[in-house]
Amino acid sequence: MSRFHSYIASATSILKTYDGSGPLLFHLKKFFSASKKFGSKDRKNIAHLCYTYFRTAHAVRSDNIEESILAGLFLCEQESSEMLATLRPGLNENISLSKKEKLAMLNLDATGIFPFHDSLSSLVDKDKFCTSLLQQPGLYLRIRPGKHQRVRSILETSGLAHEWLGNDCLRLKNSTSLDDLFVLNKDVVVQDFNSQQVLNYLQEEKKVLFSGNRVSAWDCCAASGGKSVLLFDVLKGNVNITVSDIRNNILQNLAQRLQQAGININRSFVADLSLPDPDLPEEEFSIIVCDAPCTGSGTWSRTPEQLYYFKENQIEIFSNRQKQIVSNVTRKLKPGGLFFYITCSVFRQENDEIVSFIHNSLSLKLLQQEYLKGYEIAADTMFVAVFTKPLLP
Repeated sequence: MSRFHSYIASATSILKTYDGSGPLLFHLKKFFSASKKFGSKDRKNIAHLCYTYFRTAHAVRSDNIEESILAGLFLCEQESSEMLATLRPGLNENISLSKKEKLAMLNLDATGIFPFHDSLSSLVDKDKFCTSLLQQPGLYLRIRPGKHQRVRSILETSGLAHEWLGNDCLRLKNSTSLDDLFVLNKDVVVQDFNSQQVLNYLQEEKKVLFSGNRVSAWDCCAASGGKSVLLFDVLKGNVNITVSDIRNNILQNLAQRLQQAGININRSFVADLSLPDPDLPEEEFSIIVCDAPCTGSGTWSRTPEQLYYFKENQIEIFSNRQKQIVSNVTRKLKPGGLFFYITCSVFRQENDEIVSFIHNSLSLKLLQQEYLKGYEIAADTMFVAVFTKPLLP
């Protein structure tokens, strides 16, 4: 058996034993831990075959896993593949064609990659988004305030391949090891490019940014704390941050990250904000950031296994949960305060329809809404809408 057939056999074994109940990355680690014969290059090649399979399985729809794997490799690669050159030379000869041309060559349509395209927002380019799922997004870093000189010095000394996107953002290869270069969370934050843009409205709202008064803010679905760190940096530390999430262990990890970032938490508490009557803080806030639980469909180019196992009825489940969450948390927004509704979803029901709900049912004024289109720059696609609560008469 050639090493290429061995790779395909191993990938097939992984795919047959993986059920989508956890990240594919963890399943791969478990498989390779039990199979010590694979070197690092072997593991990388086998894992790549698994990911390309999930990127294209909805479109290819073949009962032959080997054929599906090879078709996926053809669609996802842009440079000559030694495996395709050996096993499918006809495909390899056309490897440099555009994604659209390669799909046509296999008699496939871009929307086949993403079978839920009818639920996409009308503000999302259907074909561009679908074909973007064939590409792994980049690794992005946000430079913390005051750390630019140190980061530039490290980049110059190390010779690390990188690309600047604006003054504060770096794009690196996904395989880049960061631990020996930067102090994570202190020097740089690992954060997708568009995730770095979701609070841009604060840069425009000068009366908040330079009010001189310490701003009270609540990151209500704080998760790993990336938005809290961003909020602190955008407001130049002039903020008291309260954080909450659904589980205590999430908040413990968040607290550790914010400590690394040099940020003190004003208050931290556990709350399931999707309940009809959750425990809420007594105080009101000038800023509430709601990075709402969602399908994550805007990030599926990073985790294509989630695309493969997703069921369309989950969209409505998430949408109903989002309505309950925003109904609860906006009760704690001060008059004149700002409410940021954020998702990493591309579905109309989780974004456009939630905006209408907030405006019509919760009587908040929409100031700005935007899809941050990661499918145009090899990043995640995000949605952000900014509201304010009208001042009392």
